[in-house]
Amino acid sequence: MRETGQAPREPRWPVALAIVGVYLLLVVLPERIRLLPSWALWASAAVVLAPMGVAALATAKALWLRVETAIVLAFVAFAGLANVTCLSELLRDIIGRSTAVSGLTLLSSSVALWCVNVLMFSLLYWQMDRGGPGARSAAIDTLRDWSFPQDCAPPGEVRPGWRPTYPDYLFLSFSTATAFSTTEVAPFTTRAKMAMMTEALISLMTLALVAARAINILGA
Repeated sequence: MRETGQAPREPRWPVALAIVGVYLLLVVLPERIRLLPSWALWASAAVVLAPMGVAALATAKALWLRVETAIVLAFVAFAGLANVTCLSELLRDIIGRSTAVSGLTLLSSSVALWCVNVLMFSLLYWQMDRGGPGARSAAIDTLRDWSFPQDCAPPGEVRPGWRPTYPDYLFLSFSTATAFSTTEVAPFTTRAKMAMMTEALISLMTLALVAARAINILGA
């Protein structure tokens, strides 16, 4: 049975740290494959993070939660575009046997892109599941995209009114990118399955093609 009481509002600082982490990882990528210059990335970071701070202070919570959702989803789309663009550039270098990029650069870039992939999809899952963080905090009973072990735990084994928060979705994303499987969290909806397939595919290409080529170059 799902609890119908009001749950405390989910803290946003883990989400803000994840967003800052994505920007840091994009900034450290080689300039030749980076989608935007560093100053533009940091300027856009302020635009993404500001609605979270305003939502915590504003009286019109519902309005700012919608703004937050739109901004975070736009950020996920941008991060996804940047990730795929950088990955395609590295793959082009590998296929063309370019001498402009070293094995160490390939390895560090593949690690950065893999981490961006994990953080990007964790934010997407956080916004997708059960109507998003606003609906989960307000205990609105919406259809779930994923079922966590705590959802089926007997009373007494999980705190009353438990709902997944950002760290749970970060773990889900990390498991998908690492094990290429659903591990302990089961996807319920088609969009959840498609999102996980996409994340696993990007992770596989990053590890099997870019990272493996980098290790091969360094070993030689």
